[in-house]
Amino acid sequence: MSNFLASDRFDFLDNILLFLRRYSGSTFVIKYGGSVMQDSSLKSTVIEDICFLYSVGINLVLVHGGGIAINSWLDKLNIKPKFMDGLRITDSNTMEVVEMVLMGKVNKELVSLINSHNISAVGLSGKDANLIQASPLFDSPDNLVGKVNIVNNKILNLLLSNRYIPVIASVSSDSIGQTYNINADTVASAIASSLKADKLILLTDTPGILRDLHNSSSVIKCLNLNEIKDLKQDNIISGGMIPKVDSCVKALQSEVKSAHIIDGRVKHALLYELFTNDRLGSMVVC
Repeated sequence: MSNFLASDRFDFLDNILLFLRRYSGSTFVIKYGGSVMQDSSLKSTVIEDICFLYSVGINLVLVHGGGIAINSWLDKLNIKPKFMDGLRITDSNTMEVVEMVLMGKVNKELVSLINSHNISAVGLSGKDANLIQASPLFDSPDNLVGKVNIVNNKILNLLLSNRYIPVIASVSSDSIGQTYNINADTVASAIASSLKADKLILLTDTPGILRDLHNSSSVIKCLNLNEIKDLKQDNIISGGMIPKVDSCVKALQSEVKSAHIIDGRVKHALLYELFTNDRLGSMVVC
């Protein structure tokens, strides 16, 4: 029995070493959002896992949202949150709150947490160094939801080549300075595409893409683009999952090798997804 257990342990070590060799020098873009950000214990675990990935030679870009924190501040200011097709409807008053919360609070908290592990992180938004040029997603002056036109990844390449972790809030502006709120999944996808990253990982509060929307254990572990198309036609992919899946598809079409939607509410979800053959969430490939 003891020899069998020892053999199992060595097999596990061999698997880990295989993954480490495969990933060293790779570039991963991780989107962090959902209720996972509100649980301090889970947040600490996510940051620890990100720091571990960094320590084994993976280049990382962290893109974040902050919807729950935004809603909390909107409530304090008596502004009612509104959504359409999984995207926040953003008037000018809401836009001011979004920028304040994402850049002034959420971004700096994440940067400080990473820095506390003696790893250098730099907080950015799409406005910094012209990282993202945006334009309106909707033809309405009262809805400042944006889309990504251009990613200028010069600042990202500079930071990554010097072993910094860029931490990016999903706010940007257009050529005349109008600020836009951009879905964080969309920003992560655009950045992954511009870097031709090895992986786009959406760390969120859903188990993944479900075959049965009422059964959280029906996660589809691996899909290709044709299967995604069929699931959307059958309305199995719907609501708030649509922008997540669309972000994965766009990244894959831009030479990102794989995209993952995983449940950040599970402790060490990142490591389980990346370093086990069973994995945790849904992986989308071409």
